[in-house]
Amino acid sequence: MKTITKKTFDAVKFMRDQRERLTEKLSKMTKEEIVEYFRKKKLEDSTKPGA
Repeated sequence: MKTITKKTFDAVKFMRDQRERLTEKLSKMTKEEIVEYFRKKKLEDSTKPGA
């Protein structure tokens, strides 16, 4: 007997969309701009793990 569940969130599609968006954004930047982008991103999005 198979159980059928309906997906509410497609993680694979989400990752592919995010990767495509990031690739498009970074393709227009120089190496220095890319490094600076990730430095700023790291400071903004520093999520601390919970205990």
